[in-house]
Amino acid sequence: MGSVPLTELLLDTHPLLWALAGDGRLPGWLAEEIDDDPSRFGISDVSIWEIAIKRSTGRLEIPDDLPEIVSALGFSRVPLERRQAWAVRAMPRHHGDPFDRLLLSQAQDLGVPLVSADAAFGPYGADVRW
Repeated sequence: MGSVPLTELLLDTHPLLWALAGDGRLPGWLAEEIDDDPSRFGISDVSIWEIAIKRSTGRLEIPDDLPEIVSALGFSRVPLERRQAWAVRAMPRHHGDPFDRLLLSQAQDLGVPLVSADAAFGPYGADVRW
C-alpha cells in the first residue's frame, strides 16, 4: 500500500469528461455523489495528461483551463508517484491502454476503488465501481 489516500474514489477519465459535460452516460448515482461531495473523487494527473493529448490531436474539444476547472469544482488532485508508474511493469497485459494501466496502478497503490465503466479492468480483479 502507498500513502494515506487523498481521495475515497479515483475517477477514470471518461466519467470525468461525462460529469463535466453533463453527459447522460454518467449513472445517476455517480452524478449525485459527485454533486454532493466532489472532494471524495480524485482526479489523477494521468487523466489530465490523457485529455491534453487527445485535445492536441483534435479528438476532444476541452477548454484551455481544464485543470483549473477541475480544481474549482472541488475534485481532489491525485499526482502520479514514481512507485505507481513503476508498478505497471509487473501488471499482466490484460489492458493495453497505458493511461488506464497507470490509473489502475494508482488506485491499487492508494487502496481506493477506481470508478470506471471500462470492462477491461475486470481481469485484474481490481476494485472497480460502476
